[in-house]
Amino acid sequence: MYDSTVVELSRLQFALTAMYHFLFVPLTLGLSFMIAIMESVYVMTNKVVWRRMALFWGVLFGINFAMGVGTGLVMEFQFGMNWSYYSHYVGDIFGAPLAIEGLMAFFLEATFIGLFFFGWDRLSKVQHLTVTWLMALGTNLSALWILIANGWMQNPVGAVFNPDTMRMEVVDFAAVLFNPVAQAKFVHTVSAGYVTGAIFVMSISALYLLRGKHQDVARRSFAVAAAFGLLSSLSVVVLGDESGYAASEHQKMKLAAIEAMWETEAAPADFTAFGIPNQAEQKNHAEIKIPFMMGLIATRSFSEEIPGILELVERAEHRIRGGQIAYGALQRIRADKADTEARQVFERHWQDLGHGLLLKRYRDDIGNATPEQIAQAALDTVPRVAPLFWTFRIMAGLGFYLIAFFVVAFWYACRNNFEDKRGFLKVALWSLPAPWIAIECGWFVAEYGRQPWAVDGVLPTFYAASGLALYEILLTLVGFTLLYTVLLVVEVKLMLKAIGKGPDAVLPSLQAPASEPDRTGQAIAGHA
Repeated sequence: MYDSTVVELSRLQFALTAMYHFLFVPLTLGLSFMIAIMESVYVMTNKVVWRRMALFWGVLFGINFAMGVGTGLVMEFQFGMNWSYYSHYVGDIFGAPLAIEGLMAFFLEATFIGLFFFGWDRLSKVQHLTVTWLMALGTNLSALWILIANGWMQNPVGAVFNPDTMRMEVVDFAAVLFNPVAQAKFVHTVSAGYVTGAIFVMSISALYLLRGKHQDVARRSFAVAAAFGLLSSLSVVVLGDESGYAASEHQKMKLAAIEAMWETEAAPADFTAFGIPNQAEQKNHAEIKIPFMMGLIATRSFSEEIPGILELVERAEHRIRGGQIAYGALQRIRADKADTEARQVFERHWQDLGHGLLLKRYRDDIGNATPEQIAQAALDTVPRVAPLFWTFRIMAGLGFYLIAFFVVAFWYACRNNFEDKRGFLKVALWSLPAPWIAIECGWFVAEYGRQPWAVDGVLPTFYAASGLALYEILLTLVGFTLLYTVLLVVEVKLMLKAIGKGPDAVLPSLQAPASEPDRTGQAIAGHA
């Protein structure tokens, strides 16, 4: 049996640190590429204003990156502190992408970030531009490996349970790398990061234009952000569709819960644009549906059904009974490693072992679980529907709003009259939080929708937690909350200070590289 309060507080603590950390990641992803684009224009045109832009946005990028690193380290330690059984059970698979991320992507990223800031006066223009693009590549590689690890939690492929070590072990690392859920999550997540970078640049540029300050930088930054943001926002929707298709293949319960689809509908299923899910009654009230749309999104066909929640509960009950058989065989193997019959039974049923472990919530001797306990464990595979239903729709609504916003911004940028559109500039300024809200909603859907699993179908969340005392969880939860509040205040103050100083503050750094003293020096003098 387990302490439900400790588990729930452990989940709350990890959710707090993870969602706080992801305030910084998307901006790092988006700004890195926009800075590389700006510096590329500088190298091609030799116009110093583009160098000022790259430096200015680079300062804000550096502040954000430092905060992301600090908060990300805390998350990694939590796997050992709060989720020790998770680390024991699946660490062989989950740890590999994290190790590669640290050894390859993070070191690449961190090294070239240092060269980006300190190499302006020591490298030629082309060399420094190469550094900047490698810095952007490093940030995206970091995201790739993290999302490969997370994607495995959503769709555990390329691994089997070893009854001798009592752990999940890798048998096909290529399957882990090319996991369709991980790949879909990666492209969708980085595209959302690009949108975040674009809206960040555009909002601050709009602020400068409204105040009549730093207009040379603001005009160009606005135009770059409009084009970059439009392409990125369109790709988010397209690649989000790919994530939905992957969920229909590998996370059917999550998809059914997002749609609040209690019963299996005739293909193609309708999309519920509005409704009030009632989990107790297992039905929705005040539904407004769009015919055929959900079937097309999830299956890309008119003939394939999407199983409803109740049908999936029946499937889960069948797998729980298979898990009982696997658990019984595992106990026999532990007692006698030479028991070949038990190994054969386990080999046939081991993929249901995780479902059998759901019964541990109700009794230790899961082989003797009652039919009522099995039925309740099957119902436990249904996440809370209403939060998922509404959070997904908030995320999707913001996504379509941002597409419309960037269409208008790009139109004004092409006509070169956005400086006169003060109303739109104010909308741009106040739209700053929109991508962050959408991204946090997306992560809530991804992680909350996986419940009750730490690793989908393999390891229940309550079974993965450490056996910590309640006071230990409370102390660290309060400590992290206070620490992160302080860090947030510091982050906001540093950002506001840099924005208040503006691009002119980077002028003292504009010393000409040794390989081109005359041309750059003359350009700076002419600009001044």
